[in-house]
Amino acid sequence: MKELMLGNKAFARGLYEAGCCFVSSYPGTPSTEVTEEAAKYDEIYCEWAPNEKVAMEAAFGASLAGKRAFCGMKHVGLNVAADPLYTMSYTGVNGGVVICVADDPGMHSSQNEQDSRHHAIASKVPMLEPSDSAEALEYAKLAFQISEDFDTPVIMKMCTRVAHSQSVVETSERVVPADKPYEKNIPKYVMMPGNAIRRHPFVEERTEKLREWSETSGINRVEKGSSAVGIITSSTSYQYVKEVFGDKVSVLKLGMVNPLPVKMIKDFAAGVEKLYVVEELDPIIEDHVRTLGLEVSGKDKLSLLGEFSQNMIREAFGEEVKKGMALDEQIPMRPPVMCAGCPHRGLFYTLNKNKCTVMGDIGCYTLGAVAPLAAMDMTLCMGASISAIHGFNKADETRASKTVAVIGDSTFMHSGMTGLANVAYNQSDSTIIILDNSITGMTGHQQNPTTGYNIKGDPAGKINLEALCHAMGFNRVRVVDPYDLKACDVAVKEELAAKEPSVIISRRPCALLKYVKHKAPLTVNADKCVGCKSCMKIGCPAVSIRNGKATIDNTLCVGCGVCSQLCPVGAFEEGVA
Repeated sequence: MKELMLGNKAFARGLYEAGCCFVSSYPGTPSTEVTEEAAKYDEIYCEWAPNEKVAMEAAFGASLAGKRAFCGMKHVGLNVAADPLYTMSYTGVNGGVVICVADDPGMHSSQNEQDSRHHAIASKVPMLEPSDSAEALEYAKLAFQISEDFDTPVIMKMCTRVAHSQSVVETSERVVPADKPYEKNIPKYVMMPGNAIRRHPFVEERTEKLREWSETSGINRVEKGSSAVGIITSSTSYQYVKEVFGDKVSVLKLGMVNPLPVKMIKDFAAGVEKLYVVEELDPIIEDHVRTLGLEVSGKDKLSLLGEFSQNMIREAFGEEVKKGMALDEQIPMRPPVMCAGCPHRGLFYTLNKNKCTVMGDIGCYTLGAVAPLAAMDMTLCMGASISAIHGFNKADETRASKTVAVIGDSTFMHSGMTGLANVAYNQSDSTIIILDNSITGMTGHQQNPTTGYNIKGDPAGKINLEALCHAMGFNRVRVVDPYDLKACDVAVKEELAAKEPSVIISRRPCALLKYVKHKAPLTVNADKCVGCKSCMKIGCPAVSIRNGKATIDNTLCVGCGVCSQLCPVGAFEEGVA
């Protein structure tokens, strides 16, 4: 049956058809939907893990038990999972293991723009790279076969455009291979030095076997056109090249980007007058071509930065650039802001008011850095806020009374606990604020170990943050409602003044959660409003100034009342439901 399908949904369909039985992932745009879609198949056990390292290790365990297993993550998540990945390359697998990593060229929702092909090369693990939804489905099935045939985990590299675009796929029935029996094998699976040193030659031999396989398997293919120009490309760049040139140039389309072929590239180069490589981000293919002694052009024409586009390719190759339609009016910029009623807003207002130095973390609350709140000084990676505040305060103890760390509940479970253990163990006077909005917000409302529900919404184990923090050695742990500005101010002042580590849990569910019942929108009494703009200090999109007076957008306002606490004249009044 043919169906128009999102790339991530097609990937999940491929997992289903391949007989995958176990899925463990951590949500991260643009990879999240692969696991969400896989969870719709009752035949596949699916879970959200606390982080990507745990997800990969769990998938490895399922593989040892003889099942086909999968874990998914975004590119920065593969950094977290690199530890098991590099050693899994040595151990190999029992049941097939497929790993999805979704890169984000252009950094639409990421803190860096890394190229995950480097991980495949460094870990010596094969990597497949689909260019559309149909290939996402087929490559998922092929990846399991490669994994078991070559005794290796296999990485599937998606990118934002392939993951979040749609194309036609042809579905088929699920085929579940027989379970592979688990057999104790200490030399293969116990990676102490004496065994690991014997597995390394296997890895190098496997790489050459995979290279040979890629030359003739059909995963890499030549599409012949003019012999004047030959372009080597992969992934979404292939789609741009075909849209710009059609059959006017010859194309070597790579589906396996590690290991890269040798003979196929040399033969292709021999048949064209001028050779180019078109690839997003780093010159991985281009550098490989150069090591083969071939003359090639690539990054001298195209950028190392960001996403490519059809017009970028046209411009680089001197083709006519098609002009799009222009709007008659200038549309004002619309920067991202926290939603109306966001529970984090009151807490960030309090931190700004108290002129705190704020060590930030990864989540929708990173928007606390944006004006007018501007209450964030650093954001590095998941969990870094807690580790950084400890180092910051140890390096300069005089700043501890004005410095806090903020971290979301899901991010805390991902990689905040070890940093918190360091604060407790090495005793810095650090104040950590856990922003508990009862969900993983930024990636679209996925459950996490603090919510009490699993990926399907069924009841699950629930971690009590207060008990956890006490158990980790914190005497001072308090909960505050971020809608209550006075309570927030008292809590921040008192914990910063304490001469010991402390935790504040700012707890209120995300305003966008379906089960949250909001109050009626507030109204503004124009006769009372003096136009002082105090209400604008929180940056709520539901509040604006018109004709010198505050006004409320009742399609956005959730009646949280934070703005009314700032009004010196009581102009904000409760609405009628």
